[in-house]
Amino acid sequence: MHALYILLCILQVASAIGLIAVVAMQQTKSEGLGGTIGGKVTSSFKGKPGFEDRLNDLTKYLGIGFFVLSILVAVTMNR
Repeated sequence: MHALYILLCILQVASAIGLIAVVAMQQTKSEGLGGTIGGKVTSSFKGKPGFEDRLNDLTKYLGIGFFVLSILVAVTMNR
């Protein structure tokens, strides 16, 4: 059981680092007036998701994974 706890801790740290990296790569939504008028297009074109859409999905999945791993680490901590 101790090995499972160590494995879950390592996975939790890895997912936290990945989540920080993905969030840092995203652009802010409030770029001001310049971002509204002359900003680049981040929406999908003909059904293909853009880079920002993929980052949003990856952020969502990494966040859910980090939350689940945190619960599993807390459950296995005292055993």
